[in-house]
Amino acid sequence: MKYCLYYRAKITKHLCWLVTSTLRYSEHVAFDRCYDKKESVFEFFVAPDLQDVFLSIMEKFEKHGISSDLVQLENRLIDPNETV
Repeated sequence: MKYCLYYRAKITKHLCWLVTSTLRYSEHVAFDRCYDKKESVFEFFVAPDLQDVFLSIMEKFEKHGISSDLVQLENRLIDPNETV
């Protein structure tokens, strides 16, 4: 089984809808979900073959001040001790 790439980024709270709707419009690129509601940190599970598309979208968001602190991490779902 091939796992998705895993990213986290801080999203401007009042523009979370824009990130979510853009990724849903860009079908099969990434699944997003709020990781930390208080800090407005989102996690993204990215299709490995579409990483370049995802990074291009996120680059535009960062340029316009919608997202910041994008970081690729080890996919937390691979860890059997991690709670979802």
